[in-house]
Amino acid sequence: MKIWYSPLCFFLCVLLASCDSNRIYEENKAIDGGSWSMDNKISFEAEITDTMRPVNMYINLRNGGEYQYSNLFMFVTTIFPNGKQIVDTVECVLAGSKGWHGSGLGDVWSHQILYKRNVRFPIKGNYIVEFQQAQRFGEQAYIPDLESIFDVGLRIEFFN
Repeated sequence: MKIWYSPLCFFLCVLLASCDSNRIYEENKAIDGGSWSMDNKISFEAEITDTMRPVNMYINLRNGGEYQYSNLFMFVTTIFPNGKQIVDTVECVLAGSKGWHGSGLGDVWSHQILYKRNVRFPIKGNYIVEFQQAQRFGEQAYIPDLESIFDVGLRIEFFN
């Protein structure tokens, strides 16, 4: 029986490791104290080696059920290997009339929001993607600290 055990374990490990073969990059970072300050830019650095295949880019978020808003606005800055920068304003819709979107466990909700679909990186190298919360209250004032935001992340995967 022990003879079959080792190959079976190896096969299962290889199978599990290959389940997410489309993923190029994924990292999530915890927000200290669950309060995301507008001054706290969260950066991710991804090495891109394939400029021919299109990708999807996602924003990963985890929030508590006591988060006060149904959305979250952020500035997303992409810094190319040659230093060029692009800044986008992105709205992440987290809830609707029937409650929180995403998947929840207890009072914590996880979201994966499509940021860019079917795009190509123009040059090889290290790209830096920065997230800065840009939530506003009304027309004028930015909210300096967003409570109940626990994690922010970036996922890049091959487009299928």
